[in-house]
Amino acid sequence: MAVTEMNHFTVLTDDLERTRAFYVGLLGLREGPRPPLGFPGAWLYAGERPVLHVIAGRALPEERRGVLDHMAFSAKDLAGITGKLEAQGIAYDLRKQPESGVWQLFLFDPSGAKVELDFEPGETLD
Repeated sequence: MAVTEMNHFTVLTDDLERTRAFYVGLLGLREGPRPPLGFPGAWLYAGERPVLHVIAGRALPEERRGVLDHMAFSAKDLAGITGKLEAQGIAYDLRKQPESGVWQLFLFDPSGAKVELDFEPGETLD
């Protein structure tokens, strides 16, 4: 098989600082090295991998979500994340899968991209 794993997603933004604050300040990715590509943006890392490339300075599509339905990240600290979202007035949809017990939290980034955060079944909202 040629494909072995997901490398990264790329999102467009019309507000780089707000997008950076969302993914770094709220969701816990970290900004890391990015090659000099000749246009504004950021590479955001989970551990040692640049999993999200953000591109600024380009026109966004009229339909903000485009053809990408959502991107999903494994996450920890369900109670902490929901607390941050509520404190910042960010709407989210939280579901618990009936068979696996995995928590799925859905929300939208500042540019309208849908993000899914998956938490282990043992996490609690307390």
